[in-house]
Amino acid sequence: MESMQAIDAFSALASPARLAIFRLLVKAGPEGVRSGDIAEAIAAPANTTSSHLAVLSRAGLLTSRRDSRAIYYAADYDRTRELLAFLVEDCCGGRTEICAPLADVVQRACCVEAGRV
Repeated sequence: MESMQAIDAFSALASPARLAIFRLLVKAGPEGVRSGDIAEAIAAPANTTSSHLAVLSRAGLLTSRRDSRAIYYAADYDRTRELLAFLVEDCCGGRTEICAPLADVVQRACCVEAGRV
């Protein structure tokens, strides 16, 4: 990932509503969430939610699919992994004990979501 792509992604997330949407979609999984349900979850009007979804989509953080009249949005997990890797790619300077806690956080989060705690 290039620096400007990371900056665009972080800029897109630099809003309480957009961050809430992104976190909702990360939790929802690859099947995504219908746009109307996203608006309801963040207690925002549909047109405001649509604007937030457009910003996140332009930053490459979301994918969308149409099912009849509904549009479902999902987190783009590949792009999210690229963004996280960008943040930590130079971490540690070869000292794994520095980044080990980060790996533990990711492992715990994945286990909680999968019900393996």
